[in-house]
Amino acid sequence: MNITRANKPSGAFAATACAFFFSAPALLAQEAGSSNALQKYVTDGGPTMIFIGLAVLALIAFIVFNFMNLTQAKFAPVDLRTALLEHMTSCRVRSAIELAASHPSFLGRMMAYALPNIDATRPEDLGRNAVEDSVADFIVNETRKQMAWVNYIGLVAQAAPMLGLLGTVIGMVQAFGKLAETGSADPAQLAGSISVALLTTMWGLITAIPAVIMYFVFKNKLNNLIADCANTSEELINASIQTVNQDAYLAKIPEGIAV
Repeated sequence: MNITRANKPSGAFAATACAFFFSAPALLAQEAGSSNALQKYVTDGGPTMIFIGLAVLALIAFIVFNFMNLTQAKFAPVDLRTALLEHMTSCRVRSAIELAASHPSFLGRMMAYALPNIDATRPEDLGRNAVEDSVADFIVNETRKQMAWVNYIGLVAQAAPMLGLLGTVIGMVQAFGKLAETGSADPAQLAGSISVALLTTMWGLITAIPAVIMYFVFKNKLNNLIADCANTSEELINASIQTVNQDAYLAKIPEGIAV
């Protein structure tokens, strides 16, 4: 079972995206006093800004959660991999199952689910196909659960521009309503409504751009971690098969070639 590993995302790229997202309000506030900037760049956007603000808070929460959740320690810790490899190399499959079952990591739960399918009555491959099928089933089920938290970031990325567009439509409706009432295009009367339209569009984009970036960063990171676990499972199975068939492997290797 071969799983292609995705390219690891650039840490500098992710850091730049986060810096842009969290520093945007501060950069805007430098133009005026804090209270005036808050009104000018946030509250003047109207009620739609409340929903965009909730989207910003949700985005921050999901980014923090995924940073904490998608780690090597929670998926394929080095100490667990080393201990499992030692057990499987010595064909101590029961000990490997007990060790894996006691570990809450992705790799531990995956191997506790797959290793009981090893068939000692088939020394040529130890029931490799059944083990690999179990690994594939586990990865499909668990990836769907893990990907749900990453997809929430994608949801924010799609919803934020739509909220901004909603504010734009509300602002333009207000502007044309005033224009219909007065019968003249007085810039002073239309400025407030146009401000609503532009502010909500701006904040919708400010929220959506880093959300899109972080969605793909976390998606690639999750794929890399799962690929590591899948490759480790292959390594463990191969270690036991090679140990059981060690004489057969050695028989294929010539001692030397006579001249």
